[in-house]
Amino acid sequence: MSVETATFPMNAQVASRLDEAAQLLEQQKANAFRVQAYHNAASTIRELPRNVVEVLHEEGLDGLDRLPGIGPALARAISLIVTTGRLPMLDRLRGESDPVAILASVPGIGTTLAERIHEELDIGSLEELEAAAHDGRLAAMAGFGEKRLAGVRDALATRLARRRLPRSGRVADDRPAVEELLDVDREYRAASAAGRLHRISPRRFNPRRTAWLPVMHTWRGPRHYTALYSNTARAHQLGRTRDWVVLYFDGSDGEQQHTVVTATSGPLKGNRIVRGLEAECEAYYQHQPTRRVSS
Repeated sequence: MSVETATFPMNAQVASRLDEAAQLLEQQKANAFRVQAYHNAASTIRELPRNVVEVLHEEGLDGLDRLPGIGPALARAISLIVTTGRLPMLDRLRGESDPVAILASVPGIGTTLAERIHEELDIGSLEELEAAAHDGRLAAMAGFGEKRLAGVRDALATRLARRRLPRSGRVADDRPAVEELLDVDREYRAASAAGRLHRISPRRFNPRRTAWLPVMHTWRGPRHYTALYSNTARAHQLGRTRDWVVLYFDGSDGEQQHTVVTATSGPLKGNRIVRGLEAECEAYYQHQPTRRVSS
């Protein structure tokens, strides 16, 4: 064990998580450069002669970004491990992603309420919970008085602010176009149907620990995507575990996600659409000669 690892246990913890992510990415046939990037980042943090906590506290994400082999996405991953002790991407690669546990970690929301939020509102991330806390959906649920709602908003503002540490005032609108999201969805479903994807064994709703969930890693320009079928309670209840596709991708504010589904009603019925971007999807299909939007 090196002097640095012995002196700074958080450095060892971060390096271990990054190495595990690299190993799982390699097993799941991710791009070799991405795999190597995680291994290199692990080596950098393991050999760092300073406490990574100190770097993050004093210099923010920019300080991490300046370390050898650490780019913006890895800097955000390291900050998550340091500030929360977890790396959601790693949970997902392990097949241990649990949206109920994520929601229940917010003060004021216990396991029972988290289950209701997840099942009734189909919410599975802190970002989605924050949106629901401000658009009236949480306020409409039984059990959410003004005091609890205000507490949840404050807790989310604090936690998500840490995850969105400012990077020298840089502002970037790097949201992918609907066409790109639908293209990744097509690639994933085709590769899954052809049996070309590594399958993981999700922990939730899988008592026999069957490796049934295909996972795909792909790129569109500078953007890395991870795609999986939805393994949420709602998807199982509605029989959509082979229809709903969740896309995770790197963004300027950290990892983001979208869910692509087959529309079951309305003018886009029968077409693949991105939830929350229905208007953009309708505009997209209007220009596709082989796709028709109902009048």
